[in-house]
Amino acid sequence: MNPFKRLPGYGPKTAAGLERQIWRRLPAVFFWGTLLPLLFVGLRRWLAEPGNADPHSLLMGEYIAYGLVAMHWTLLLTLAVGCLIVMVMKGPGYVADAYPPADRDTPFLDLTPLPEEDQAEKDKIKA
Repeated sequence: MNPFKRLPGYGPKTAAGLERQIWRRLPAVFFWGTLLPLLFVGLRRWLAEPGNADPHSLLMGEYIAYGLVAMHWTLLLTLAVGCLIVMVMKGPGYVADAYPPADRDTPFLDLTPLPEEDQAEKDKIKA
């Protein structure tokens, strides 16, 4: 049994859009968005004079940079999940398992047809 049996005629009809462009840029944005704040911290530590540097100020700058990196990662993770959802939703349709409703005693095919006047009203609505 194939768990991913595609529906016939329901292939990917929607072209790839903005989600694919964002998905391709995520690794570079992740790399640079992580590197720049950490580079700022390293540069600040390197340029600080050993005797005159305020340790509280340096530590506060590190905490701010680490917070920016954590926020950046969180935003990118959210964006990646959104891209994945859009890509899956634009993909092909799949056949679902046919489970009959638990509260029905008879299958849908055994239902009695509608009376003729009800059927006539439905035909008027369709037209």
